[in-house]
Amino acid sequence: MESAVTSAMIAFLAVIAAGIVVMVISRLLDHIWASVLRLPWLYIVFAAPGVIVHECAHVLGCLVSGATITKVVLISKEGGMVSYTKPKIPIVGNVIISTAPLFCLPLVLAGLTWAFAAYARCGFFFTLPVGESVSSLPVLFAGIGRTLYYNLFGAFNGWFLLYLYLVTSLVLSAAPSRQDLKNAAAGLAFLAVTGVLLIFANIPAVTGAFMYLVSLISAGLMIGLAFELVALVVTLPFLLFYRRTS
Repeated sequence: MESAVTSAMIAFLAVIAAGIVVMVISRLLDHIWASVLRLPWLYIVFAAPGVIVHECAHVLGCLVSGATITKVVLISKEGGMVSYTKPKIPIVGNVIISTAPLFCLPLVLAGLTWAFAAYARCGFFFTLPVGESVSSLPVLFAGIGRTLYYNLFGAFNGWFLLYLYLVTSLVLSAAPSRQDLKNAAAGLAFLAVTGVLLIFANIPAVTGAFMYLVSLISAGLMIGLAFELVALVVTLPFLLFYRRTS
């Protein structure tokens, strides 16, 4: 029994750590591209797909949590914005709305990959690490490298350039904003403490259902991390060029 509790606790803490890593990398990429694309309008064009999907995720979060949407701005010079009333679901409602992009964007990216493989005949030589551990990341990274080489040099596919643009743009907007995290801080702390208590309580039915939810969240975060690796590889040449010319 103690071993089961320990394993569940490690899995829960790993999900929290994965969420932090995904948000940090997303912020880093956003900062890099904001610096590389020095003209504000050019950055807006580059980031537009990600910003639009990010705000649509907030809208979906509002619908799920019962909040009334008062204003939606999908794209502007200041980015996007969704204004809403207090959600009907207490505490957790703000968490759902604020963190919705972190979990919705990986699903959009996975769907995007499927569409480009099925209809644009892009070759992909990596599998999304759903439910797998961090130890699988080296294999994933190698597969991403092979995918890039094949579509850009081995059997050039122009549609793959559009895929890279969309992936990078979406990854830039994956993380919740500072205001989102501020709005959800109390709820996130409540969920973290509740999760720890549920694991220690070790009630089979309750703990099993909770850990199933944790596994679903873990899958989404791993998918997000996989695409962040793609975006990092795409970003590196532009970052080196920027440093040489600055």
